[in-house]
Amino acid sequence: MADAAKITVTGVTKVYRRDELEVTALQNVDFSIREGQFVSIIGPSGCGKTTLFNIIAGLTLPTSGQVVVDGRSILGQAGYVGYMLQNDLLLPWRTVLNNIILGLEIHRVPREQSVRQAMPLIERYGLKGFDQHYPSELSGGMRQRAALLRTLLYNRDILLLDEPFGALDAQTRLDMQMWLMTLWQDFSKTVLFITHDIDEAIFLSDEVFVFSAPPGRIKARIPIDLSRPRTPEQMATPEFSAIKRQLLGLLVTAGHSGSLSPTDAGCEAQARGEVRDDWVR
Repeated sequence: MADAAKITVTGVTKVYRRDELEVTALQNVDFSIREGQFVSIIGPSGCGKTTLFNIIAGLTLPTSGQVVVDGRSILGQAGYVGYMLQNDLLLPWRTVLNNIILGLEIHRVPREQSVRQAMPLIERYGLKGFDQHYPSELSGGMRQRAALLRTLLYNRDILLLDEPFGALDAQTRLDMQMWLMTLWQDFSKTVLFITHDIDEAIFLSDEVFVFSAPPGRIKARIPIDLSRPRTPEQMATPEFSAIKRQLLGLLVTAGHSGSLSPTDAGCEAQARGEVRDDWVR
């Protein structure tokens, strides 16, 4: 990976004002990410993670601060990053192929050329034979694959992924994590990934940013020094468990249990010496 920063966020603060009320969603958020890094963000609901993504994507302006990509400010400028939300937002009247090439159509790429770019990805990344199917005919995991390929074909170096696997069952989620790592390794994109699942954050990432309770700011940056390529078996190693305990400790001190998955909340309760029968390990 290159040493130069691909994206730099400096002093980003966002204050929402309505009538006489002010709510600070983000406060002095600073970080830089190298090209090709995979960084996950964890933290409580309402700490400004999605607001940060909207600022980076150019969909909203910060109250103060700066976002720089490749040495150039992109504040208020959409189109510099690929952005995918938890909801796949596939257009139900378009086939898988036509959904995937939507970004290319927006950029006025001729259809024949768009199809030539899309079909090898469809075949390589688990959607072979489904290119003429409609979203309603796909499983949740397959819909997310189609949505991610659409984001990838938007052809931006930086991908913002906001809980893309949050609605999937555990087995499908693991399959999608493995699939995403293959995609990331093949294309060397710079990825910012929001999740409430600590295991997922550790498993996927080079580094994890822990956000504070509102107003959101970076409480800690934890490097993930696990070998790649990653395998599910690594989740059972002492190294993985040590990183998870460190992240849980940071969340415990901030009182973040309401933002965690049931499994992680159960682990946090154990750290506090509490027991809840409805938390499943």
